[in-house]
Amino acid sequence: MSSTGTTPHVVVVGAGMVAHRFVESLLSRTDEQWRVTVVGEEPRHPYDRVGLTSFFAGASATDLELDPSPLADERVRFLRGTTVARIDREDAAVVTDRGEHIEYDRLVLATGSYAARLAVDGYDHDGCFVYRTLDDVERLERYVQERSTELGRPLVGTVIGGGLLGLEAAGALQGLGVECTVVQSSDRLMSAQLDLPAGDALRRLIEDRGIRVRTSAVTTRLDADRDRHVVGLELRDGAWERTDVVVFTVGVRPRDELARQAGLDVDPRGGIVIDDGCRTSDDRILAIGEVASFGAQCVGLVAPGYAMAEVAATRLLGQDAAFPGFDLSTKLKLSGVEVASFGDAFAETPGALDVVYADPIAGVYKKLVVSDDAKTLLGGILVGDASAYGSLRPLVGRALGGDPVAYLMPQDGVAAPTGDLPDDALVCSCNSVTAGTIRSAVHDEGCTDVAAVKACTKAGAACGSCVMTMKKIVGAELAKTGVALSNALCEHFSMSRRQLFDAVRVSGLQTFSGVIDRFGTGRGCDICKPALASILSTLTGRHVLDGENATLQDTNDHVMANLQKDGSYSVVPRIPGGEITPEGLLVIGQVAQDFGLYTKITGGQRIDMFGARLEQLPDIWRRLVDAGFESGHAYGKSLRTVKSCVGSTWCRYGVQDSVGMAVQLELRYRGLRSPHKIKLGVSGCARECAEARGKDVGVIATEAGWNMYVGGNGGFTPRHAVLLAEGLDDEGLLRAIDRFLMYYIFTADRLQRTAPWFEDLEGGIDELRRVIFDDSLGICDDLDAAMAHHLDAYEDEWKATLDDPEKLRRFASFVNAPTTPDPSLAYTAERGQPRPATTEEREAGGVLIAGTTLEVRR
Repeated sequence: MSSTGTTPHVVVVGAGMVAHRFVESLLSRTDEQWRVTVVGEEPRHPYDRVGLTSFFAGASATDLELDPSPLADERVRFLRGTTVARIDREDAAVVTDRGEHIEYDRLVLATGSYAARLAVDGYDHDGCFVYRTLDDVERLERYVQERSTELGRPLVGTVIGGGLLGLEAAGALQGLGVECTVVQSSDRLMSAQLDLPAGDALRRLIEDRGIRVRTSAVTTRLDADRDRHVVGLELRDGAWERTDVVVFTVGVRPRDELARQAGLDVDPRGGIVIDDGCRTSDDRILAIGEVASFGAQCVGLVAPGYAMAEVAATRLLGQDAAFPGFDLSTKLKLSGVEVASFGDAFAETPGALDVVYADPIAGVYKKLVVSDDAKTLLGGILVGDASAYGSLRPLVGRALGGDPVAYLMPQDGVAAPTGDLPDDALVCSCNSVTAGTIRSAVHDEGCTDVAAVKACTKAGAACGSCVMTMKKIVGAELAKTGVALSNALCEHFSMSRRQLFDAVRVSGLQTFSGVIDRFGTGRGCDICKPALASILSTLTGRHVLDGENATLQDTNDHVMANLQKDGSYSVVPRIPGGEITPEGLLVIGQVAQDFGLYTKITGGQRIDMFGARLEQLPDIWRRLVDAGFESGHAYGKSLRTVKSCVGSTWCRYGVQDSVGMAVQLELRYRGLRSPHKIKLGVSGCARECAEARGKDVGVIATEAGWNMYVGGNGGFTPRHAVLLAEGLDDEGLLRAIDRFLMYYIFTADRLQRTAPWFEDLEGGIDELRRVIFDDSLGICDDLDAAMAHHLDAYEDEWKATLDDPEKLRRFASFVNAPTTPDPSLAYTAERGQPRPATTEEREAGGVLIAGTTLEVRR
C-alpha cells in the first residue's frame, strides 16, 4: 500500500552520483507514476565527484554537474541544502532539519561517506583540508591563493595519504603552485592496489613530476603559528617537515549515523548491512553506494555504487537483480601518470602465476596474473603505460586468447590479438555495460557510431577508459552488417580529414568557400572550419588571418594568443630548445613588469606571460619582436616546443649536442600546422633528461648517432614513443622527421594525436619504416616537397600582423575605444605576482604587488 493510497513514493536520502543514477534508472524504465523525493545535503545539483581534480584544470562547478533531466522530471521533488535528521521507521517517514515530515513507501539511503582525518594533535588548524567535495576543493584553492599572497611566496604543502585520491590531491596542489610532499604510512604508494615493485615504479614517476614522496612515514603532530595557521608536521621517526597546507586523504568512513539511530543492522566496521538485492534489515529500506556494506565491506568507488543503484531500481520495479560484488578495478587520473589495477592484482588465487615486464628507465611496470595453465586472465597491474587496460579488464576470468607476454610487450607497437569479447564481458564497469549491450545498441537500436552508443547505453559516459574498446566493438559490428563506421569530418563533409586533405591538395583550392562549394554542403561549423583552416595553412602557407580564412580559426588562433578562464590572454614567445640569452631574459622580464603580467616557466622550457588584455597584445608582441623573439605558437595546433637537456656542451654524460639539434629542429618546424599540437624532445644521452620518449618525436643521442622515437605524447592517455630508427646522422635524422611529420599531417584524422594515429597504422612500425625509408608508397618526394614548401613559406605570425594595419584592427576591446580595458574583467594577485597595473599606478611609476607599491625601473 502506498503512502498516498495510489502513487508509490520513494524517498532518496543523498544527492550524489549514486543517488542520481538510481533516480535516472528508476524513472527511465517505467511509465508508472512513481513519486520520488530526493533530499540532498549539499546546496548543489549532483556533480561528478570522480572528476573533482579537473576543477583545478579550469573546470567550473557547472562543468562538473551531472545530467539535470532526471531531477527535473515532473515526478521528482528535489530538496537541496536539506538534511534528514532522523528516520521514523514506525510511521515510514523521514524528518528533515526543517521539521518536514516526509512519508515513504520505500526509502533509499545513499548518504555516501565522509573523508577521515588522522587523530593527531592539530588536525583542525587553519590550512588543514580534506579532499572530498566541491566545497572542499574550492576552500583549498581559496586558502592557497590568499595564504601565498599573505606570505609573499609559494606555499609548501603536504598530502597525508598516498592512495588514489592522495595522488590526485598532490597533482591539484602542484597545479596551484604548491611545492608538494606525499606522506604515506605504508611502504608504497597506492598500497591497496599495487604490489611493491609497482609502487616503486609509481614513486619514480610521481617524483619525476616534482612531487616528493615519503613512505613508511606516520604523522604524529601538526604545529601552528600563533594565528593557528599550520606551519609544520612531526613524523613518528622524529623528523619535522615544514608545511603551509595539509590535505588529508586517509580514507573515507560510511555516513551510517541515520541507520544507527533508526536501529538498522550496521557492520561493526561501519556501513549499513545489505543483501544482494540492496535491502537492509528493514524490507522497506534499501542502501546503495559507499554507505552500504556488502560481505562486510564498504568500497569508495563509483562503479559498484552504480551497480547497486541499478539493482535497487530493478528490485523496486518488481524484477530480479542481484549485486554481484565489488569490482575494485581502478585507474589513476593524474595527468602524465598512467596507473591501473584490476582483478586479482595480488595473485591471491591458488596456483596463480605472475607475468611481469619492467623497464625502470622508461618508468614502466606491467604485471598480468594468470591461472596456473597461463590461459585465464585473473588480474593485473599497469604502471607507466596503461593503454591495455580497456581491453584487458573485460577479459578477467576469461581466456586471454594468446601468449600473456604479447599483452605486456606488443611487438613493434602492434597490440596483442584479443579476439571478440563475449557478450557478457563487462566493457564499462562504471555503468555496468557489457559487450553484448553495445552490440545490441548497434543491431537493435540503430546506433552507427560511438557517440550514439554512449547516449543509448551510458557506456563511456563516466571515466571514459573504455571508449577505445567500445570503438573496436562498434566498428566490428557495423562491418558484419556491411556498414562502415562513419569517419565523416562533420555533417557538412562526408569525407574524413585525410580524404579532405587529399581533395584540397589535388584540387588546388585555397579558400573555405571554394572547398565547401565543391566537396561539402551548407555553411560549415566549428568542427570543419578549424580543420579546413589547418589544411589550407599547410598547403598554402598563408597567414592564418589572411582573407576569408581568418574567420575559420579557433578562438586562440584568431588572436594568436591563449584565452584564459578570466577572459585575459597569455603570450608565449618561442625559445628554441630552451636556449635564451641573458638579454632575452631581461626583455621578457621587463615586458612582464611593464604590462603587469603573471609569469611562469612552462614544462616545455619557455616563459608564459598571463593576464594580457586583447588590446595589449600588439604592444607586447612589438616589444618582443623588436628584441628578436617570435610567436611560440602556444595557441595553435602546430609545433609547440622541442625540449632539450644541456647535452655534450655542458653535461659530463652527454655524447652529442642536444641543445644545438633541438634549436635546429624547432626553427625547422616552427609554425607547422597539424591535426593536433606536436612536441619534440632531444636528449643528449640515454639518461633521457629531456623525456624524449614522451614526445611525438623523440631523439636520443648515442655514440653511434641519433636514435629516433615516434608516437609518444602526454595527452589524456599518455604513450611512450616507439623506436623508429637507430644511429642516424644529422641529415638522415632531419629527413626522417620531415617525412614522419608530413605523413602524419597528410593522413591523420581531425584532432588525432600522433600516438593514436600511429596505433591505427596498418602494419605498425615496420610499415612506417618502409614508408619513410624505403618509399613503399611512392610518396617520399611529395613529403619532402611539402616540407620544403613549409620552410620557404614560413613567416612569423606576430610580425606579419604588426606590419598589416587591417589585421591589427582585430585587437580592440571596443570599436570606439580601442585601448580601453574590458570593465567586466577583474584581476587579482597570483601568489604574490603582479596584476595588470591601473593607469594611475602606471603614471605613478609603480605596480601593485600583494598590497605593496614597488618601484618600476624605466
